[in-house]
Amino acid sequence: METTSENAITLTEKAAAKLKLVRDGREETKGKPLRIYVEGGGCCGMQYGMAFDEKQADDAVVNAHGVEIVMDGMSVDYLRGSTVDFDDSLQGAGFKIINPNASCGGGCGSGDKSQGCGSGSDSEGQSGGCGCGH
Repeated sequence: METTSENAITLTEKAAAKLKLVRDGREETKGKPLRIYVEGGGCCGMQYGMAFDEKQADDAVVNAHGVEIVMDGMSVDYLRGSTVDFDDSLQGAGFKIINPNASCGGGCGSGDKSQGCGSGSDSEGQSGGCGCGH
């Protein structure tokens, strides 16, 4: 059963514009929602991933700036209150998940609460794993 979770995650206008450009630029991703997920591993204990994917019946759904975001139940719990942004600075362009609930420390050494998906994000909005932003 699909649930709507409007307050689960925020998407900036800049990130939405870039996601729509990437999504609509390829036939195989056109019209698909963006799946944001959390998986174990990395120096912070969790890594984020993003991919255009099919919606599942039990996904939480967020609609923001014309982009449909889907998340499984576990990912929603970890991502609640997060913001997805797109950074195109000189340090590298990419999507960035800013999670106020994340605690980075120990092996990471940054203490930063943003999980940068910079050069790890490909042209389809997929990332191989977003570690600690440092």
